[in-house]
Amino acid sequence: MNHPTPTLAELYSRTSKHSNYQVLARPLRALLAQDQLAISSRHEEARLDYLLARQPVRGLRLADIGGNTGFFTLECASRGAAEVLYFEGNAAHAQFVTAAARELGLEQIVRTEARYVDFQHDFHDAIDLCLLLNVLHHIGDDYGDPGLSRERARQSVLDTLNRLAGSCRHMAFQLGFNWKGDRNLPLFDTGTKAEMIAFIRDGTAGRWAIDHIGIATGSAADATYHDLNDNNVHRDDSLGEFLNRPLFVLRSLV
Repeated sequence: MNHPTPTLAELYSRTSKHSNYQVLARPLRALLAQDQLAISSRHEEARLDYLLARQPVRGLRLADIGGNTGFFTLECASRGAAEVLYFEGNAAHAQFVTAAARELGLEQIVRTEARYVDFQHDFHDAIDLCLLLNVLHHIGDDYGDPGLSRERARQSVLDTLNRLAGSCRHMAFQLGFNWKGDRNLPLFDTGTKAEMIAFIRDGTAGRWAIDHIGIATGSAADATYHDLNDNNVHRDDSLGEFLNRPLFVLRSLV
């Protein structure tokens, strides 16, 4: 018996642990009524605007690791990226992105992989820009060894970043303050931006240069990202945990 092909709205709406985390990529909004979908944005547009102002993507080969429902993948593909390798362990999300790329005429640019990325073996050819946004603090939860200690999880974050410096020329990177997304399992003693920045800077020295650090300012309802300065480096609890996560733009030194 043949079953009807799910619509984009149906695919987007399939629920899971990380569902409804991204707004629709702007080119999709002519095809889907965004106000009819249950969306809890993680400020994708503000983060993308900050990144593209410092790292244009036209002509580049990208990898979007943990790409969710494809906001960054589809935006970058529609803005002239030569190729986007999209990795997502949620099969419904990957099916949505495959269908959306086809509807937008981007199926020759977007290559979807419905699986978790293998950080040791997946990138044999050079990646110009890797998007690794809010993934690595889920080690021991969504992927990897669930028996890790906090210190081993912290070291795994650095090991992964440093390994990727050999295959990725640039990286946009974010990390949560809490391990496995659990506020009762902090990765950092003080939970400050300065502590996280020092952790990344010191732990990747000689492998990555930090070209830019974006910091969210404004309000939780209307946040924008600006370069790190003495005024915005302080934690602002009114913004919530997510908007206190720095957005790193890294450049490989190897």
